[in-house]
Amino acid sequence: MVPVEPEAPRPRRSHGVASALYAGTAFVSLGLGAIYMFRDSFMPYHGVALGQRWVDLDPATQVLLKALMEVAAGGWFALGVLVLLLVAIPIRRGERWARLAAPAALLLFYVPTLIATASVALQTPASPPWRFNALACLCAIGGVLLDSPWRRRRRADEKP
Repeated sequence: MVPVEPEAPRPRRSHGVASALYAGTAFVSLGLGAIYMFRDSFMPYHGVALGQRWVDLDPATQVLLKALMEVAAGGWFALGVLVLLLVAIPIRRGERWARLAAPAALLLFYVPTLIATASVALQTPASPPWRFNALACLCAIGGVLLDSPWRRRRRADEKP
């Protein structure tokens, strides 16, 4: 008789939902990175916060603000690529470290971004997109709670 290898454990549905939340947030992050990288002036809410139009700023201020936008864009690009790689390879394999790393990376980026945009919203007449940052944080928290990587999964050959 030929020995039969036990089936590999199948990921739970919640694991897939968590991965979809992480990947969706990563794709949006890449989109935001592209917007901030390729704009030739600041965002409309930046002008409202400053009480000035882009064309009214001196050239040095324009260079500085554009550089800060490019740094933010780089952060969004790096985050998006990192999370997509985590979802595509180690999370798909069920590696626990990656199932913790993806939401950690999202929160490490989006919590400070949420605080910054909330600060602008509270201290200026501008309406920055703080709600998306809050949603990104909720997706990371919801994903890790659904996936619960701290729980040990049963192997296929273990009895319940």
